[in-house]
Amino acid sequence: MSVGANIESVLREDRTFTPSASFTAQAHIHSQEQYEHMYHRSIEHPENFWDEMAHELEWITPYTRVLDDSEAPFYKWFTGGKINIAQNCLDRNIAAGIGHKPAILWEGEPGDVRVITYQELRCEVCRLANALQAQGVRRDDRVAIYMPMIPEAVVAMLACARIGAPHNVVFAGFSPHALREQLVFSEARAVITADGVWRDGRAVPLKARINEHIADLDGLRTVVVLRHTGTPAEMCEGRDIWWDEAFATAPPDCP
Repeated sequence: MSVGANIESVLREDRTFTPSASFTAQAHIHSQEQYEHMYHRSIEHPENFWDEMAHELEWITPYTRVLDDSEAPFYKWFTGGKINIAQNCLDRNIAAGIGHKPAILWEGEPGDVRVITYQELRCEVCRLANALQAQGVRRDDRVAIYMPMIPEAVVAMLACARIGAPHNVVFAGFSPHALREQLVFSEARAVITADGVWRDGRAVPLKARINEHIADLDGLRTVVVLRHTGTPAEMCEGRDIWWDEAFATAPPDCP
């Protein structure tokens, strides 16, 4: 008898769950039929479809061509265009009049709950962006983000994007050695991290674990540390700064 005959696969799921009429009415895509229509348009007429989608965004410099396939398979999309993702995630929605609505609904492992509006999130992003610039981080400087899955991780990503600093997100569950490899390969100028992370009800050190792995990296000039779990963390004078201290003098607006 084949062993496979006695094993039931749970990887295949054929059920569908129809949303309520009230949910459907507020959704961006209102029906399966609308989704199928959009999908086929994206396949059959990709340039027209993505040109239409791109016009929903705000462009600093409009693109001159949707798709340049002259050097296929090295395709170039939206050539000539210049855009900032932080502006489109935050400023665009605030200008649309929904700045008071939640941008992030978050619940932490200890049960703490936070609701952050677009307006509040923009303020946090701008303050961190200004704090990073005050620490010498400039456009094209690489930044590594080694943080728990908390709202400040989103703040860090958007702050880097706002000032044009490419960021490398390293999962906080990865080893300090793995972080070091990313820092070396990307020639990172800065790291944004936290004192610790909650795992299974206990505070696990984060900053303390990476200290010895980043001590000899000459190109690393700034380490911003968030007070998250209250875990002790040794700080390197002249290089490390607490998140709240960096925020203390950072203005809440960053173009």
